[in-house]
Amino acid sequence: MTPKDRLAFVGNPPLFRPQNIDEVHVSVTFTWDVKEGERLAEAWALYYPRVLLGGPVYGLQGDDFVPGRYVKEGVTFTTRGCNRKCPWCLVPGNEGKLREIEDFAPGWIVQDNNLLMASRRHMKRVFDMLREQPHPAQFQGGLDARLVDDWVADQLKDMKIKQLFLAADTEGAMGPLAAAIEKLSYMKHWQRRVFTMIGFGEETIEQAASRCERVWQMGGAPYAQLYQPRDHFIKYPREWKKLQASWASPAVMSASHGGWIP
Repeated sequence: MTPKDRLAFVGNPPLFRPQNIDEVHVSVTFTWDVKEGERLAEAWALYYPRVLLGGPVYGLQGDDFVPGRYVKEGVTFTTRGCNRKCPWCLVPGNEGKLREIEDFAPGWIVQDNNLLMASRRHMKRVFDMLREQPHPAQFQGGLDARLVDDWVADQLKDMKIKQLFLAADTEGAMGPLAAAIEKLSYMKHWQRRVFTMIGFGEETIEQAASRCERVWQMGGAPYAQLYQPRDHFIKYPREWKKLQASWASPAVMSASHGGWIP
């Protein structure tokens, strides 16, 4: 998701630094990177007169999103926030309840946290915009499986889509996920990615592995994510990291199940 233009950098100021720059922004996404963000702000301040430190970790609501700034070209947000209150999610605390962005920027990578919670009018505007883009659509923020109805499925059916993400973060999410995958049965297996959080609460590694396998068998391609809390970073044992890696790449999953997925 990192931008690739000549004024976007990761890490310390390079040896050959851009000249005539009035302001540098250091954007931090996760709490466990705050100290590194502060260090980088000091490092860049050695060469530039004004350095601002911010980002999602500081609770910014993101209403001033500018395409290509902090994220790569093609990413857009058409809504912010979410009305759900999932105990592991930072979105409600950082962005508040869902609100529609009337004058959203065009793009083909929709990063909304819960687009399907928006009004049908808003969703129709987003879908129409995506049909006009030069690249296939990607719903990387995730689509709430509970809200994938026949109208949504029909809208997506006549659209070029690279991939979309649903979610199966808990056992209770498996039923709605199966129903959503059935409605999206016209898509290829590898296009139906599924955010699959593992390691939350008291979940065992065996339970996590079983849930990932069931997501695969019902027609989704898991994207396993190790749970991380807001206030600290969990260093998972090697076994958990290995499990996560085995359920993150469609190519790896396909090879472990006997061949390329349809």
